[in-house]
Amino acid sequence: MSNWKQTSIGEFIDFNPSESLPKNGKVKKIPMDRLGVFERKIKGYEFSEYKSGPKFRNGDTLVAKITPCLENGKTAYVDILDDEEVAFGSSEFIVLRENENSDSNFIYYLARSPLFREKAISCMEGTSGRKRVNEGALKRQEILVPNNKLEQQKIASVLSTIDDKIELNNRINDNLFYKITPLLPVRSSA
Repeated sequence: MSNWKQTSIGEFIDFNPSESLPKNGKVKKIPMDRLGVFERKIKGYEFSEYKSGPKFRNGDTLVAKITPCLENGKTAYVDILDDEEVAFGSSEFIVLRENENSDSNFIYYLARSPLFREKAISCMEGTSGRKRVNEGALKRQEILVPNNKLEQQKIASVLSTIDDKIELNNRINDNLFYKITPLLPVRSSA
């Protein structure tokens, strides 16, 4: 771990980067219900009139900042947009983007890690049932990360390969289920 360094989350990751969308224009929106639990892929989008909300691009990571969505693991990697397209989402997302210190895929896996999530949960404020992450406090939290992007990319590549295999196995299981289900005997209620 000599190639790792201690840094603040806010130095390692850009939070809620500035983007622009035309007010009242119809654009892609990703609501909270389109994020799975500990699933990398976003489950689609809808078109909606932009009024407010965090904006993001491909390569960004979305993290739920409200209870219980954060504790339940609602985190996703944005990769469903067109090149250079900007979309928006739930006001309950924190958008994480790479900077000169970090790799976008590594950020996604870091955001899914128990270490990051525990730090985010420790920064929650508000009334019971409506707690939200204090982003300023989260940015000040210290973490240990690989010192260079190449090491981050290697780690993210291994984890991404595992996610790819899990996603493939899930598709195979779903396909088998739908092929077998019609063959199962139907029980009468009598």
